[in-house]
Amino acid sequence: MRTIILCLLFIFLMSPDVSAQNYTFKIITVIESIVPNGLGRSRMISAEESRDYKEYTTSRTGEDDDRNKSDRSEIRVKKFDETKLLNFFNLGGIRFQNIAANDAVVTSKLNELSAQGWELAFINTGVESHSGDDDSTGLFITRYVFRRAN
Repeated sequence: MRTIILCLLFIFLMSPDVSAQNYTFKIITVIESIVPNGLGRSRMISAEESRDYKEYTTSRTGEDDDRNKSDRSEIRVKKFDETKLLNFFNLGGIRFQNIAANDAVVTSKLNELSAQGWELAFINTGVESHSGDDDSTGLFITRYVFRRAN
């Protein structure tokens, strides 16, 4: 009998969890300017209201090929946090103090979200960089995707 109980306990402990975890997600976007001469704008953005993607989605098929006619003004979020950050460049070139300052501000936000029970799930980055004398634009974007169990 003891062997059977131990076997059942072992099977129970080794079996995968069949209950799916349900999460709420939150995205923080950091946009850091890489425009020369410090002319760009750098910000950390956090939406403070939600949208239901279904309201702006059209399912298209061969028979029903109507395009999405959602009004852009209804999609826009008007309630969001915008935290000013410093640009990577100034008149003297790359500014390492600005990068350190941005790291400190972003870390503060990440720590606050962690204290609120949010778990960092993914980080996604992208760059649109300066590509020569005729291109004076560029940015570095980082999206922090957080999740919290419901």
